[in-house]
Amino acid sequence: MTTALITGANKGIGFEIARLLGERGITAVVGARDEERGRAAAAKLGQPFVRLDVTDAESVHAAAKWLEEEYGTLDILVNNAGITGGQLDPRPSATSGDKVREVYETNVFGVVTVTNAMLPLLRRSPAGRIVNMSSELGSLSMAADPESPFWPHNYLAYNSSKSALNMVTVAYAKELMDTPIKVNAANPGYCATDLNAHTGFRTAEQGAQIAVRLATLDADGPTGAYLQDDGPVSW
Repeated sequence: MTTALITGANKGIGFEIARLLGERGITAVVGARDEERGRAAAAKLGQPFVRLDVTDAESVHAAAKWLEEEYGTLDILVNNAGITGGQLDPRPSATSGDKVREVYETNVFGVVTVTNAMLPLLRRSPAGRIVNMSSELGSLSMAADPESPFWPHNYLAYNSSKSALNMVTVAYAKELMDTPIKVNAANPGYCATDLNAHTGFRTAEQGAQIAVRLATLDADGPTGAYLQDDGPVSW
């Protein structure tokens, strides 16, 4: 049996990742901080649920303990939970340090907390896979290019959190280079989800495709990469 944990899986892209992995016969554990919504989503998918708030180390370690007791190992970790910060004025000069810290708690520090807690279980897998859900808005090269379509979207907290997440991805990939574990960053594209008030032009299912592909890579697949449906994203 192949087992996956998806954080923030009660809705949006995370829900679709869990659904698509389940269609492949994978046990896709729905991780969510809201127990009622998480259990409802898991029931809809016919998958297990575990309460997990990525900003609460105690809940993360409790989830890891539960996974160990239930399955003994973990094959796939998808760090999907993320927030934008919800600013009406996202200009850097209007962004407080507290707002940046709030976004980083989920998008960066939460990923580190969850990954470290789950690594002992992933090391027991014959082919562990870690997928970090990034964004094209985390690309430094595209953000700095006036000709890029992402030039106008100067969201300090969110964009820099995804740039930081990309470096987190590379750092873990380097540490785990001599193991079967592969660590990659996925760009789902601009998908219509609660994160952007459903303004995206891609569906959540379309955004989930790249994560599922990276979660099920063969042994000769990449690690330490930043990828979208049609190939690499420029760092």
